[in-house]
Amino acid sequence: MKWTQVIDPLNNILLSVLIAAMPIIFIFWALIIRKMKGYLASLIAILIASLIAIIIYGMPIKLALLSIGHGALYGLFPICWLVIMSVFLFNLTVKSGQFEIIKHFMASITSDRRLQALLIAFSFGSFLEGTAGFGAPVAITAAMLVGLGFNPLYASGICLIANTAPVAFGSIGIPITVASQVSGIPELPISQMVGRTLPILSVILPFYLVSIIAGFRKAREIWPAVLVSGISFALLQWFSSNYLGPSLPDVIAGLGSIICLMVFLRFWKPRTVWRFSNEPAPTFNPDITYTGGQMLRAWSPFIVLTIMVIAWGMKPIKEVLNTIGLFQFEVPGLHNAILDKEGVLIPKLFKVNYLSAAGTAILIANLIVIPLIGLTYREGARIFIATLNQLKFPILTIAAVLGFAYIVNDSGITLTLAAVLANTGFLFPFFAPVLGWLGVFITGSDTSANALFSKLQYATAQSIGVDPVITVAANVSGGVVGKMISPQSIAVAAAAGNLVGQESQLFRFTVKHSFIMLLVICFITLIQAYAVKGIVPVYEMLNSTKTIATPDISGGYMYLLGLAFLLITLTSTISLKANKKTHTPDLAN
Repeated sequence: MKWTQVIDPLNNILLSVLIAAMPIIFIFWALIIRKMKGYLASLIAILIASLIAIIIYGMPIKLALLSIGHGALYGLFPICWLVIMSVFLFNLTVKSGQFEIIKHFMASITSDRRLQALLIAFSFGSFLEGTAGFGAPVAITAAMLVGLGFNPLYASGICLIANTAPVAFGSIGIPITVASQVSGIPELPISQMVGRTLPILSVILPFYLVSIIAGFRKAREIWPAVLVSGISFALLQWFSSNYLGPSLPDVIAGLGSIICLMVFLRFWKPRTVWRFSNEPAPTFNPDITYTGGQMLRAWSPFIVLTIMVIAWGMKPIKEVLNTIGLFQFEVPGLHNAILDKEGVLIPKLFKVNYLSAAGTAILIANLIVIPLIGLTYREGARIFIATLNQLKFPILTIAAVLGFAYIVNDSGITLTLAAVLANTGFLFPFFAPVLGWLGVFITGSDTSANALFSKLQYATAQSIGVDPVITVAANVSGGVVGKMISPQSIAVAAAAGNLVGQESQLFRFTVKHSFIMLLVICFITLIQAYAVKGIVPVYEMLNSTKTIATPDISGGYMYLLGLAFLLITLTSTISLKANKKTHTPDLAN
């Protein structure tokens, strides 16, 4: 039995949109007004969406249930797999006592919370987004800031907001790759167009973040450092996205801004050190010193993590891992059971890339660093079990959120909302980023939002005489500011920041900033469409008949051998330096 999606089930688009918007309006109401726990809000949203899908859209009950199950399964793997491994890595660092050394190092650079937020939430988080993506940057940076003594709400909230600048180029550029595949526009012009929009946000974002933490006046006190952080990031993001493509902007801009800010802080310090009002004064003791070996050992979890996620993002390695460690299956009863509005069957496959998944890269990093940081594997196992216990409610929340995302997509609810925005005519470029924002809010992924709406963005722009690369890029750019309020992202940040059950506070913290930034991107897109057309890159469409080459995996094995050699050399160096007899304070407690 086949079922066909409908966009206007009530034969009145306004009424259909009002009904379609109910589950999303409920999530806003539940989290902002009722302050409901994340998993409870998500489960009720699933119920509302299911009733609308079945009663209004005519979706068979069996398909609705299977769609929810498919989404929940995707929430467990790869999303929860990655979150568990990220938090496990941080917990290992804390329990071994090595995080105390990292805290000392950060304090030696600056004890100022404003500058620590720029270094970790903005710059280091951007670097992690470029390598791992899919929730890892927020999970790791929020946990680091909480470990440094940040208020958990501010730590999680600013990491979500900081994550806007790099999301478009996350995971070695996957969101733009998907937008290219769906729209038929080559990757480079999309990358260039996004790279002519987001750097404007990137310049503003550091000052914006510090203002959220400490207020406008306190942000002005460190304006030189804010400018160094924002301008260095924006320039590197613009250059790499325009001339190197979508794969490296986050890695280059993140690393570059870290280096620029750290060098600048060697020569400039704020007049006063700012900290949260309810925390004790800085306790940095300059008499305590650590050797290079001790510092290397303390940072080894994040060094190994960085090497692993970069390696896992390389195409030759990914192809090898997928050749030997991937299987996929058709979702029983759901695969090819739904036809879209054009009568095309929608395939429903579940891919288990258990070797090439980013979570697996972090798992291997964890196994490597356990002995490096002075733990036994027995102790590591105990920490892993404690991590699972710590994350039991976030896991439920993430599974529920993805179940909700899949039911609203498969039923056609999302397409109803998109259809209204696509009918705004001359003003469509203004609303084009809203589609990306909506897609990321629902799915939690800029990649998924681009898969959903890039073709619609392309076709609508053509129909009103606007260059389609503007609206396709707007889908990517608009999506980045939806990430901070996506229930999936909120659940990840709450787990990392020890805010389980307080997801509504986090949502309320970020939601107004999401709308403000979305409005900025909407106006930028409108100006690009009609006022500064010279900003649009010249390009040719992809050849739709291109052949798919069989990957040559021999190069991938060479990359893996090189990775193994690098890791053996690194771990041997760290072990030798760590075993030198030096006086080390007892930090395990």
